[in-house]
Amino acid sequence: MRAFVITGPFQGEVLDVEPPVPGPGEVVVRVERAGVCGTDAEFFTGEMAYLHDGQARYPLRIGHEWCGVVTALGAGVSREWLGRRVTGDTMLGCQACRRCLSGRQHLCADRFEIGIRYGRPGALAEFLPVPVFALHVLPDHVGPALGALVEPGGNALRAVRAARLRAGDRLLILGPGTIGLLAAMFAAAEGAEVHLLGLSTAFARSLGFACHTEVPDLPFDAVIDASNAARLPALAAEKVEPGGRVVYIGLAGEPSLVDTRVIALKDLRVTGVLSASGGLAGTIERYASGAVDPTPLVAATIGLDDVAGALAGGRDPDQPPKIHIDPSAQTERSST
Repeated sequence: MRAFVITGPFQGEVLDVEPPVPGPGEVVVRVERAGVCGTDAEFFTGEMAYLHDGQARYPLRIGHEWCGVVTALGAGVSREWLGRRVTGDTMLGCQACRRCLSGRQHLCADRFEIGIRYGRPGALAEFLPVPVFALHVLPDHVGPALGALVEPGGNALRAVRAARLRAGDRLLILGPGTIGLLAAMFAAAEGAEVHLLGLSTAFARSLGFACHTEVPDLPFDAVIDASNAARLPALAAEKVEPGGRVVYIGLAGEPSLVDTRVIALKDLRVTGVLSASGGLAGTIERYASGAVDPTPLVAATIGLDDVAGALAGGRDPDQPPKIHIDPSAQTERSST
């Protein structure tokens, strides 16, 4: 099968590789659509922290935002899965440790991460092996674009849930990237008044959100930091109302400092969010019902041969933030 493989910093190409064979408890999925995000771009540039602490190494196959159709079953998997359209969790815990058994498999110390951690192959390929415990069924009317947006949506939904919003609450979101915009959509669907802060706000404004390049002089019941700026976590705690909620889902490239005296003296509820685990089912429900429609976030759908160029080219902040890949699309040239 064809798969996009990163062999070193700024080096990626489409290769013919052996197709996956499902092991016990696994299925093989024919990938309909896959998305790339900032983590994938950091793998391509060599900046991703996992490359420097031994949790990942080249060559690697990225892609953890995906959907597709189950085409093969491993031993012990019910035949009911065959032919189903699915998406799935990125985090694959060991299923035996204390964290996994308590429902926190995304925090398992020995977890694999699809397309990210410990060599587990990703979805920028024609076929993907996935443990059946990680699968979520997609309704027929949740098409490929929506299906590939379930994973980032699950992250955003968990952040919004952690913000504990009530109808009429005022929410500030720091960072109008994919996660920030998805969080804005989920929060608006719950009746919150949403404001976004970013260096470039044109696209977010086109979606109808209140956007700012400086923090407006308003009281905020909750703040979600979905940025990668090291200075903004402190700003989140500073700008939220006393007794409010702060959610950290963005990751800076360097340590960010927050004065815990501010947290204590303002009696804040502060939550960190790692992964979409726990938010996938709720995201599918909201997409299926039409309560949230994130398809405007997709700028383009390309083939595997164009992935390297997309990863190297950066993102225009005034355009939709998400690039999708259709592994079945064929082009004549190979990206390097």
